[in-house]
Amino acid sequence: MFTFVNMEKSALFTQLYKDYNSFKNQEISGRYIRQKDIQLLLDKLGEEFSLKEIGASVLGKPIHSIQFGKGTIKILAWSQMHGNESTTTKAVFDLLNYMNKYKESELVKSILNNCSFCIIPMLNPDGAEAYTRVNANKIDLNRDAQDLSQPESRILREQFDNFQPDFCLNLHDQRTIFSAGDKAEAAVLSFLTPSMDKDRQIFSSRIKSMQLIAKIASDLSELLPGRIGRYDDAFNINCTGDTFQSTKTPTILFEAGHFPKDYQREESRKYVFLALISVLKGISEESFKDIDYRDYENIPENKKLFNDIILREAKTESGVVDIAIQYKEGVKEEKVMFLPEIEKIEPKIDKFAHKEFYCENKKIKINGESKLIENVVVNKITLNDVELPLKCE
Repeated sequence: MFTFVNMEKSALFTQLYKDYNSFKNQEISGRYIRQKDIQLLLDKLGEEFSLKEIGASVLGKPIHSIQFGKGTIKILAWSQMHGNESTTTKAVFDLLNYMNKYKESELVKSILNNCSFCIIPMLNPDGAEAYTRVNANKIDLNRDAQDLSQPESRILREQFDNFQPDFCLNLHDQRTIFSAGDKAEAAVLSFLTPSMDKDRQIFSSRIKSMQLIAKIASDLSELLPGRIGRYDDAFNINCTGDTFQSTKTPTILFEAGHFPKDYQREESRKYVFLALISVLKGISEESFKDIDYRDYENIPENKKLFNDIILREAKTESGVVDIAIQYKEGVKEEKVMFLPEIEKIEPKIDKFAHKEFYCENKKIKINGESKLIENVVVNKITLNDVELPLKCE
């Protein structure tokens, strides 16, 4: 079991949750977040934030760092290494809003007096524009930490070498398929302390990131019961987190996941913000040192147990089957579209679903056809000639 925080600390996160809309950055929302969207926000940063253009992407889009704080503990964070993973970018700007609005609070003063920050809010602006995981050269930057073949990868490494952080925060999104353990609970947040070597040894620097993740799970346990997961720690030196961790720099991977009916990730961003506050508070006060690092292992491991939609017991030409449907994401007219696609057709699908339809052996047609095949985009589903709602909520 987790070593839960006391009621005073629990009250802090409950209050931040209630007050969230007062400092949420209302100028940025949705899933399609591009460089030009954040540029408007960067231009409005106050004088306490030092904004610097640190390089350019393959296609020449600017990449910026934001530095602030005056403490001796240095924290490096980066978001949108994968261009289509924007939830943590939104949470970063919520954090900056919060720091600015509550700069006279004891919490913010403690963080800024004890810590210095370097944040790269969008490492992959070309991927963000195209809404792809990869950069303009179709390279996954999170597999380029050793080759450093891409300008974006080299920019991040230069910041790491020059800033010499004491902690790293690697900010990502994960797909809707992940559960927090074996239960029917979607992983709203997941975390990982990357391995330092193929044997996954636990050195003192890795223990620090384990303690910080266990602290997040403890701090948010009442707000997200059963919905925090632990990502697989298989070692891959080509990954940025593994590379930085191997230098004995405590590194934490954040994965923003799916909150029910929240395909725009506006609820998830709230919990990412709270997790960031938990980490920064723990680092600035060194309170994470009181956490048993073994609590990290008690966080349920992520499992791929969800589909977006499952149709149960539908009558087809091939008999009564379950039909799993997964949304495929793409951009149209500057909006992210969610296209339902048949992933699997089987007599019984042993997965959970974010939306389920119990068809009760009624006759189903997809796109007007009663003979169903996998990997087909679904435009229309009828059950006994009654159309089912497919629109992503």
